Parts: sequence; C-alpha cells; structure tokens
Amino acid sequence: MSKSGSSSGNMSQGSSGSDVPNNPPPIQGIYATNNQFLKAGPKGFIHVKVLENDNLHVRVDLPGVPDDGVRHRVDAVRKKLVFFSGETPAGNQREGVREYSGSAGLGCDCCEITGVDAKMKDGVLRMIVSRVKVKDHDKKCTHTVPPNAGKSGRLLEDHPFLVKGRKGAVVGVPLPGDGLYFAVDIPGVCCDDVEVLANEHEVRFYAEVKNVDEHDESGRVYLGCVISCSSSSDPLPSILTQTIAYDAEFGVLKIVIAPRNSTNSE
Repeated sequence: MSKSGSSSGNMSQGSSGSDVPNNPPPIQGIYATNNQFLKAGPKGFIHVKVLENDNLHVRVDLPGVPDDGVRHRVDAVRKKLVFFSGETPAGNQREGVREYSGSAGLGCDCCEITGVDAKMKDGVLRMIVSRVKVKDHDKKCTHTVPPNAGKSGRLLEDHPFLVKGRKGAVVGVPLPGDGLYFAVDIPGVCCDDVEVLANEHEVRFYAEVKNVDEHDESGRVYLGCVISCSSSSDPLPSILTQTIAYDAEFGVLKIVIAPRNSTNSE
C-alpha cells in the first residue's frame, strides 16, 4: 500500500456502504447502474461515440486489468467488430481473479474497420476504431452499443463483459488479527486522485478524475464508505485506533484496516 494513516474527518453524506463479508445494504437512488459509488461523470460500462473524423471512440470499464493486460482483435471475416479481453493479476487472493471478454463495433453494412488504436489505463480501455466506406448506402452509418450503457436507476446491473470473478463494485474480506481488507472499483482514477478519511467505524473515500480524457464530456467522481462491523456482540475497536493503508491501482481502490504494528499488507 502506498499511503497510510489514521486520520479522521468529515465528508458529504449520501455515500454507499458495505458490510464484511461482502453483503451490501439495499441501494436506492443511485446515479449509475454500473457502480453505486459513481456520483458524477460518464455512466455505463461502455460508451461509443463518433468523432469528427468519423472514427469511433470506444470506452470500456475493465477495473483491475493492468495496463498491459488487455488484448484486442478485429473480426477478420466481416471486419465489423473489435473483440477485446483482459484479466486481473492472479497474485491477489483476497479479491480473486476477474476475466472480461466482449466486443464493440459497427452496425452498418456500408463500412469496415481498418484499424484499432487501443490504450489501457487505470482500469479503462479506450480504443480509436478507424473505418472506411466500402459501398454506398442510403441509411446512416451506425455503431453497436450494449443496451445497458450509460444508464441510471435504483438497481445495479452486472458487468456485461465479466465472464469470471466478482460482480460487485466492492468486496470486503476479514484479515487475521481483526483486520479488514476492501477493494472498490473506481475505473479511471489513479492513486493521486483519491482521498481517504476515517471516523469511529467507517472509512470514507472521495475520488475524482483530474486528468479528463479528451473524448470524455467530463471527469468521474466517486464517493462512498466501507463500514467496520461484526457478527458478534463484542464492541468493535475504533478505526481511529488502527492503521489505515490504501492505494489505487488499475482502477481499484484497496483499503487495509489493521491493528497497529500488524503485519497485514498488500
């Protein structure tokens, strides 16, 4: 973990929490169906837009996937789709491995994909898909977008491209010695964009994308908390008496709450 501390502070209300083990409370009035912690900015697991030069910009959230951990290829037969896949590192047994696989591309008959420039950063895959017109067509060119892109609502939706691993945006794992480990999806955010503060029995986080991508209408803002709880009748020690360490890597915020002098570490 790159940052640590045991500071306290107040943040704005209305954030979502999660118990340990992973058992989130009912969620109401969430901003985006893909992540209960997303409070502002682009919604959806995927977004496709047409650029001024008629190329396509494709943004896909793949939280946890390293910058060099994604693969892509163009359908060699019809040249209409870009297939992409990726997986999270196998070393972190607390979260388990997640694997993603999906596609995006053209819905028209008149164009073909000629190339893809892909970049993976902070848990977000961005692709510039170039295309060329191969035959005349009276209808407007279209692109394919999954039905659950960019929506808001009161119920969360599963990631459409997740083929293995945890589905939720947050997971909590008990650690030896009364420690706790949390992982929260915040795709697009790096460690320098995150603030973590604590009070007696919860750790609140605020994350805001400072370096907005040129093709996004705005940056994203995440706000939430993780809650220290117990199934026993024994009172919990105050979080303020424990050590809090956190880091954000590949679009996932990782928080460790551990008794001071504990050896629990990432």
